[in-house]
Amino acid sequence: MTLSLDGRLALVTGASGGIGGAVARALARAGADLVLTYSGHPDDAEAVAAAVTGLGRAAATVRADLGAPGAGRDLAERVTAEVGPVDVLVASAGAAVRLGWQEVDEEAWEHTFAVNTTAVWQLTRAVLPGMVERGFGRILFVSSIAALTGGIVGPHYAASKAALHGLMHHLAQRVAGSGVTVNTIAPALIAGTRMLPGGDSSQAPALPIPVGRLGQPEEIADMALAMLTNAYLTGKVITVDGGIYPA
Repeated sequence: MTLSLDGRLALVTGASGGIGGAVARALARAGADLVLTYSGHPDDAEAVAAAVTGLGRAAATVRADLGAPGAGRDLAERVTAEVGPVDVLVASAGAAVRLGWQEVDEEAWEHTFAVNTTAVWQLTRAVLPGMVERGFGRILFVSSIAALTGGIVGPHYAASKAALHGLMHHLAQRVAGSGVTVNTIAPALIAGTRMLPGGDSSQAPALPIPVGRLGQPEEIADMALAMLTNAYLTGKVITVDGGIYPA
């Protein structure tokens, strides 16, 4: 059963990034209004907002430093007060500084978890009760294939993304009966993101990709939208990785 998102309010974190921006545009095409967060790239977020409004949907941009204490909770409260209750949460913002395990100090570890895990939990904890009460909600965590393989960015990144899988599994079973789904999408090697600046394949890690190319943000967005509009899909990690991880 595919559900319409007409008139739903979607909050997309990291909307200034390639994946977040593509997901936001896909949600707008599906009828949702958008709140778009960014950290250090306001022009990119505003460009996504312009695309959303060009599709006839409302869009607001909000700067959010999700590494700050309580940032996720504060963001949810601000959006609810200024725009309205969140029906769809796509947690796409992420910290991904590439470090070897010997180089990961406490500061790098804590910042990565603050952005990738703690802020996501705070946002989810804040919006979930309203979703349950209204009988509708869609939560999508943007993870990474690194959560399953260890990846190449570093142990801090892989562990922070793997934590989202455990959070998803716990929540999905407990809110499914209230019309709320919780899922995770796990991409790998996507062009046009800041992990691969400019989408330049020459900067991609030398890993074999069975399909023979980098993925595109729009391909992640297509799968994300399918997951967000399917009322029977919950508690699932869907990998979109060109065949790298044979799950």
